[in-house]
Amino acid sequence: MKAADPTPTETPTETIDITGEVCPMTFVRTKLKLERMQPGEVLSVRLRGEEPLRNVPRAARDEGHIILGIVPDGNDHIVTIRHR
Repeated sequence: MKAADPTPTETPTETIDITGEVCPMTFVRTKLKLERMQPGEVLSVRLRGEEPLRNVPRAARDEGHIILGIVPDGNDHIVTIRHR
């Protein structure tokens, strides 16, 4: 499920921690953050749990965003998304 790692020019522009949220709020918070970003900017999302790990990347792809990477980080995962 891991996509290409971000290149040095794709350092996250914004970050969001949704480890305390449950679905569907995990993607709602991510979507709201993405809506405030410009095309080409990169969002780093810290999430926890299997359901957000499935739903957040899928919903972001469905909206046309690009998943640059999904990497484990302890009990969490970091999903890196490039705004469409």
